[in-house]
Amino acid sequence: MTSNLHLNSLLLSGCLGAQGRFAYKLMKDLFDNYTNALRPVEDMDRAMNVTLQITLSQIIDMDERNQILIAYLWIRQVWFDAYLRWNKDDYDGLDTIRIPSSYVWRPDIVLYNSADDQFTGSLETNVVIRYDGQIMWDSPAITKSSCKVDVSFFPFDGQQCRLTFGSWTYNGNQIDILNHLDTGDLTDFVENVEWEVLGMPAKKNVITYGCCSEPYPDITYTLILKRRASFYIFNLLLPCIMISFLAPLGFYLPADSGEKVSLGVTVLLALTVFQLLVAESMPPSENVPLIGKYYIATMTMITASTALTIFILNIHHYGPGAKPVPGWAKKFILQYMSRIFFVYEVGERCKSPNIQLEPEKLPNVKVVNEQAKQEDLKAKTKNCPEGLDPKRQDKTEKLESGFSDVSNHGYSSWKENAKYVNLDERRGGKEGGYKSCPESQCLYHHENLLKNIEYMANCFRDQKAAQKRIGEWKKVAKVLDRFFMWVFFIMVFFMSVLIMSKAI
Repeated sequence: MTSNLHLNSLLLSGCLGAQGRFAYKLMKDLFDNYTNALRPVEDMDRAMNVTLQITLSQIIDMDERNQILIAYLWIRQVWFDAYLRWNKDDYDGLDTIRIPSSYVWRPDIVLYNSADDQFTGSLETNVVIRYDGQIMWDSPAITKSSCKVDVSFFPFDGQQCRLTFGSWTYNGNQIDILNHLDTGDLTDFVENVEWEVLGMPAKKNVITYGCCSEPYPDITYTLILKRRASFYIFNLLLPCIMISFLAPLGFYLPADSGEKVSLGVTVLLALTVFQLLVAESMPPSENVPLIGKYYIATMTMITASTALTIFILNIHHYGPGAKPVPGWAKKFILQYMSRIFFVYEVGERCKSPNIQLEPEKLPNVKVVNEQAKQEDLKAKTKNCPEGLDPKRQDKTEKLESGFSDVSNHGYSSWKENAKYVNLDERRGGKEGGYKSCPESQCLYHHENLLKNIEYMANCFRDQKAAQKRIGEWKKVAKVLDRFFMWVFFIMVFFMSVLIMSKAI
């Protein structure tokens, strides 16, 4: 048993040694009169067929800004050499040999749209020569090819990068390039984290260039890519959407907080930072990316909201000298829009407007007090010896109305808003220009006292009217705040739906 194994090993080593000797003999016989400088065909007028097959192994990088695709390829070229044939029976059945590729003639097939500044070709690997003259050359290559990048729908975009292979010096009458498959080989492709490969169809083209009259064939592989947008959605898009929803909330802030304008400016600056991040990675082209359009639209909306906030703040801070609210604004804004947007003042019911009580509907105590004061005033006037002249009579009537206002709104308000009356003035008598009457009854005849009371009543009315105007303008500003808040919320919502629908 041991002797048989030893005999078999001797025979195997002898055979391998014989094949090695025949391989050396074959190399000497094939390359004695061979040159790799000339196209190896017997008839120089006939074209040599070169079959090309591309296998995509990996997408290393897609540089959108410089529009360069870096890929790792396996390139297989097959052709027939008329001067590298042998009878395998003459060489102990040796049918293939592997030698360095520099020993044989090779077609000068290059990547036409190469963007490599060093022009490094394929790796110098061995070729496989078969007894019938077929030569197969497999070589790996890292290619940098120019790719026209369209970022109109970034980050939901797809790209088509072309890899065009052809002979650099041989025309179609000398070398005819054939594609082995109708598509590139993707069986060994390593998945890319950013790009998804949808296909790699191959197409043969025959082009006549302006420099030469001969046709030049080439094989163009179109790499169809689709971007995986998850990274950009979570890092660029969702933060922008959430920041955009903060902009309408600026209308909800109270006008006296002092932060309405600063909130809009802060949101605008945040979106500007995101816009710069997108601009740094995009090529400087006329096609604005989709996310860039969304940023610009959102920034425009926030700018408009900030401008409207300033306008509404101006309305809110209208002073006592402001004009009254126009009639159409009272009817449309203060009545209808305030109910639609649930804007009510303190003490105003939500379902019905505020109803102010008329003087006759006030509590009985105030009405009785008012009537008693008016009757007492008339009685004292009648008790004067000569009564009042017409001018004083008019002022007395104004005085009565002044008392009526004081009784309706309380003595405390009158005291706060009126000036003090100087009761040390001259009290009737002969200096008054008419007959004297009792001081307790004719105190109201004094000219200065009537003027002071009239002035106080007018000031009270003016102040009340001014406060009413200020309150109406503040309510107008509040209604406009609510209206624009919902308008901008709807705009942000629809813009976000439109941008996210591209991801589906």
